[in-house]
Amino acid sequence: MKPLNRHQERHRTDRIGWLRAAVLGANDGIVSTASLVLGVAAAGATPQAVLVAGMAGLMAGAMSMAAGEYVSVHSQADTEKAELERERREIELHPEAEHAELAGIYVKRGLTPELADQVAGQLMKHDALGAHVRDELGISTALLANPIQAAIASAASFAVGAALPLAVTALAPVNALSAWVPVTSLGFLALLGGTAARAGGAGILGGAWRVTFWGALAMAITAGVGALFGAVV
Repeated sequence: MKPLNRHQERHRTDRIGWLRAAVLGANDGIVSTASLVLGVAAAGATPQAVLVAGMAGLMAGAMSMAAGEYVSVHSQADTEKAELERERREIELHPEAEHAELAGIYVKRGLTPELADQVAGQLMKHDALGAHVRDELGISTALLANPIQAAIASAASFAVGAALPLAVTALAPVNALSAWVPVTSLGFLALLGGTAARAGGAGILGGAWRVTFWGALAMAITAGVGALFGAVV
């Protein structure tokens, strides 16, 4: 007798939380640091001043990303916890109404009223809160917000992203800085966008194009502002 072939599916939804924070941090690190370097250089600053400004931008940006991501995701987590607690009380106080509400959801999804009632009954007997959280509130336990994870991922990825244009700034010839930084940074952004898209199961070219376009726009505007204010000064 041949062994049964088990069909195993690999989903990427468990990556959404950390992947979003990591991509956002790295993208912001590359774009903001490269733009800062170009803006300061366009204003006529010395190479040392440009590098110091880039280092300051790296530290400030990483801390800002960590704090902002923590506060934002913590607010989301607080809302999710409050909704879970509210639903738990509703199930304890009004189990029949919650049963009917859950059955109504399944009817709208295509089940017959009789089958929907049976499914709701079985699920509430097995895990009433889990069924309501998943099917009524649309909250997945696999995707619950994790503030610390998001903060660490954002800060670390920002620092890594910012270090790339900073390394180019330190190593590139002074008279070619305005060419080396944007070109290499756009290459880094394209690689980041393509890698993130692949990790998430999306189109690689589309992911690379999106981050490259907006990165180029940000660097061009910042360099233009730096040149304008440098000329005014």
